[in-house]
Amino acid sequence: MGARTRVSPTDGRSGGRGARRRGPASRRSKRPSAFGFLAADLPASLVVFLVALPLCVGVAVASGVPAELGLITGIVGGLVTGLLPGSSLQVSGPAAGLTVLVAEAVRAYGLPALGLIVVGTGLLQLLLGVLRLGGWFRAISLSVVEGMLAGIGLVIVAGQLYAMADTRAPSSGLAKLGGLPGLAASLLSSPSARSAFAVGAGVIVVIMAWQFLPKAVRLLPGALVAVGLAVAAKAVLGLPIATVQVNGLLDVVSLPDFAGVGTLPLVSLAGTVLAFTLIASAESLFSAAAVDRLHTGPRTDFDKELIAQGAGNTLSGLLGALPLTAVIVRSAANVQAGARTKASRVLHGVWLLLFALLLPGVLARIPVAALAGVLVHAGFKLLPLKQVKPLWSKHRGEAFVLAATALSILGIGMFEGVLVGLGLSVIKTAWDTSNVRVETVASSPEELTVKITGSATFLRLPKLLDSLEALPDNRPIRLDMTGLRHRDHACTMALLSWAERRRSHGVTLVQLTPSM
Repeated sequence: MGARTRVSPTDGRSGGRGARRRGPASRRSKRPSAFGFLAADLPASLVVFLVALPLCVGVAVASGVPAELGLITGIVGGLVTGLLPGSSLQVSGPAAGLTVLVAEAVRAYGLPALGLIVVGTGLLQLLLGVLRLGGWFRAISLSVVEGMLAGIGLVIVAGQLYAMADTRAPSSGLAKLGGLPGLAASLLSSPSARSAFAVGAGVIVVIMAWQFLPKAVRLLPGALVAVGLAVAAKAVLGLPIATVQVNGLLDVVSLPDFAGVGTLPLVSLAGTVLAFTLIASAESLFSAAAVDRLHTGPRTDFDKELIAQGAGNTLSGLLGALPLTAVIVRSAANVQAGARTKASRVLHGVWLLLFALLLPGVLARIPVAALAGVLVHAGFKLLPLKQVKPLWSKHRGEAFVLAATALSILGIGMFEGVLVGLGLSVIKTAWDTSNVRVETVASSPEELTVKITGSATFLRLPKLLDSLEALPDNRPIRLDMTGLRHRDHACTMALLSWAERRRSHGVTLVQLTPSM
């Protein structure tokens, strides 16, 4: 440590000839070897692979697409996005946060159109990255992002409760909630539904209890162990529950039908691509910021990371697979496992590829209810339960934006809910910044001086007009606006109208300073 923190005046670029000769040798001696990186990154990649495997399959099944497409997306996230610069340690793949949006798109346009949507998302992300607009995603209100994740979490939990009972879920979020009493009734009347639900509930219990076990036991991810126990329980007990359907990796790969674009509703399709881009990019870049806080290595270049995500989504779409994003669960597991370079995330893609090629039959043994249990747990983790109370006590406006975004996503839809959140966030910001104050001073026995300070916008116009209308009619008034930082058009016209009315009464003389 001392050699790194103490720098003599003759070292490095400011040094002389001898220092320049010693510098490279010194740097070569301190640079970790490739084997040193591999010793850390190889075991980390295995941990990430074991975490990613059930999530890749579960997200695909929950999205209403073949399970193999989830594996393909994870492979692309590792081998393509993982190789590109941007964030060094975060891991990309199919994310629970996009499950709802993908399911809606597949339902509306069909599975063949999914590739088109994902390609469009990737190309738009590439454009945003090239234009260096990645940093703008960090300007999105945190309440909107947390509200978006909370809404997604609620829809995932509500929908996957049906999958835990081997029952088809209603399409809309409100219908999912409204159908829960009927789901409970079916559990009471159907033994097979009870068996499936018990398997899913057991998966949730194992995942939640896993964190309390000794560290040596927790070398294996809890989700993987839980799914493995579910597979064993079905095989030993002969439970009559549904399992994942397997088609084969090459059979599910399909190039997008670009010629069929003209048959699709283009305006609606463009809105879907925009929604995919907004949500996938925001989730990836917020994940990158979170992962940067977990390690001391190189910081994320947000524009390059957006390009990396765009490249991954473009290829994933060309293969007809799911959209990918950076996933905080896998990324945190990567950091905690001791990864030091991007080699760990690339290798995790290699392990997913080998599994998909060599062991595809394993997928057919996994109960759908077990994967639903994994996603129910993942959906609950998206809910900002710990942040709501302090947010409500200190920033009630932000708490309102969060709740409104989440409920709008649940009741209306993903894209519409995010737009509602963004709109409310802008309105709240405008309200907070437009603070106008009206102060009355008796400048003389005959005249009043009214000072208006702050920022006068249409949001504060009712308060401003109420204060002016309450002034007496029998005394001259001098209006002083030199302390007004900003005055929008609505307030300007209202003040002119008020001044004209006061002049027309012949009671007072109004002077406007400065002139409008």
